[in-house]
Amino acid sequence: MEKQIAFDNIITLKPEPLTQYSFAPFGDVIEAEDREFFMINNGSTRRYHKLATTQVDEGSGVIINIFEATPLSYPLSVKMMERHPKGSQAFMPLLGNDYLVLVAPVGDEPDLLSIRAFYAKGTQGVNYHRSVWHHPVLALTPNDKFLVVDREGAGNNCDEFFFSEQTRVILAPDL
Repeated sequence: MEKQIAFDNIITLKPEPLTQYSFAPFGDVIEAEDREFFMINNGSTRRYHKLATTQVDEGSGVIINIFEATPLSYPLSVKMMERHPKGSQAFMPLLGNDYLVLVAPVGDEPDLLSIRAFYAKGTQGVNYHRSVWHHPVLALTPNDKFLVVDREGAGNNCDEFFFSEQTRVILAPDL
């Protein structure tokens, strides 16, 4: 006999375009488009200054990594989200490929009614502020690479939350 689950909560998310305004409750959008700059290097370089600020607890450091990611199958049944309570985490695409972002506000657990999905252009990075719930990297292209600015230091900096079997969060992008 097949096990049937009665779902108490079914949420289907369609990604919206990633903008500085829409993403502000969760962190920073790292991009040069429509941002102020000043000239450096004898006028040969535009500097788009302070597009994001790293957040780390006392006694921690900031490190730079490269993540290589593979796409998941969509529509995606989201099983979990994570957060980093001791520091921010930034992702910048290295190969110029678009990707998806799934976030929820700071709280003891992800608020189902506040989860948002974004479609990020390959020219946009994101910086998740400390304790913002997010899904691990959601690449859309095989072997995609991201520069990741992260916290290094003592203590656990990754809390994971797994949704119950009665909760279904579906990420359904138009691909």
